[in-house]
Amino acid sequence: MNYLHAKISAMQILLTAATPFEIAPVLQWLESNFARNESGVFEKEHLAVFPLITGVGVACTCWRLGQFFAQNKPGIALNAGVAGAFDRRFRIGDVFHVTTERFGDLGVEEADGSFTDLFELGLTDAGTFPFAGGVLKNDSAMQSGFLPVANGLTVNKVHGSGASIDMIRAKYPDAQLESMEGAAFFFSCLHAGIPFLEIRAISNYVEPRNREAWNLPLAIANLNETLREIIGSF
Repeated sequence: MNYLHAKISAMQILLTAATPFEIAPVLQWLESNFARNESGVFEKEHLAVFPLITGVGVACTCWRLGQFFAQNKPGIALNAGVAGAFDRRFRIGDVFHVTTERFGDLGVEEADGSFTDLFELGLTDAGTFPFAGGVLKNDSAMQSGFLPVANGLTVNKVHGSGASIDMIRAKYPDAQLESMEGAAFFFSCLHAGIPFLEIRAISNYVEPRNREAWNLPLAIANLNETLREIIGSF
């Protein structure tokens, strides 16, 4: 789908996800309840929803969002997907508003197996925009109470062994959710000056890899119900 130069006189919502299956139910809902124009944008009354599948990971997310924001300025960007939970107080299927993100593996592995991030290496100042203390924050959305909030950690390789999980939890004890795109989404929106929300549903716990313990159908169902509510609130 090509949204570049789309002429829309409405509240514009960019809906992004790494994969189409994560937001398939809400795309079906949009197909049934909105009109889709020649650019692939869903329109209804004062709303225009741009669905954008970025692909998995930081590189794909930054590239697709940078390309989009270069020629479009939506009123708000939504990033939606499933996530793993470090925090065992969270339940499988719960939906969260992620208000902080951090790149969890951008740095070097030391000889003893420990991890030193790029801020500790002195390669980037932890206070250089868009970072604040090495963290990416959605300050404008932190006060909203429509969903429980969580702190995200973005990685290129999801954690699947006890040793690496213990290491990353000791390194970043505030991290509650793990994804492969969240920090890239924050980074792109903050640089572009676009208001944004990251919405994640828990599909699994971050533990020694055990796909049998995942519940993707529940996470996706709850995620998409929340997305319908959010889009319908505009």
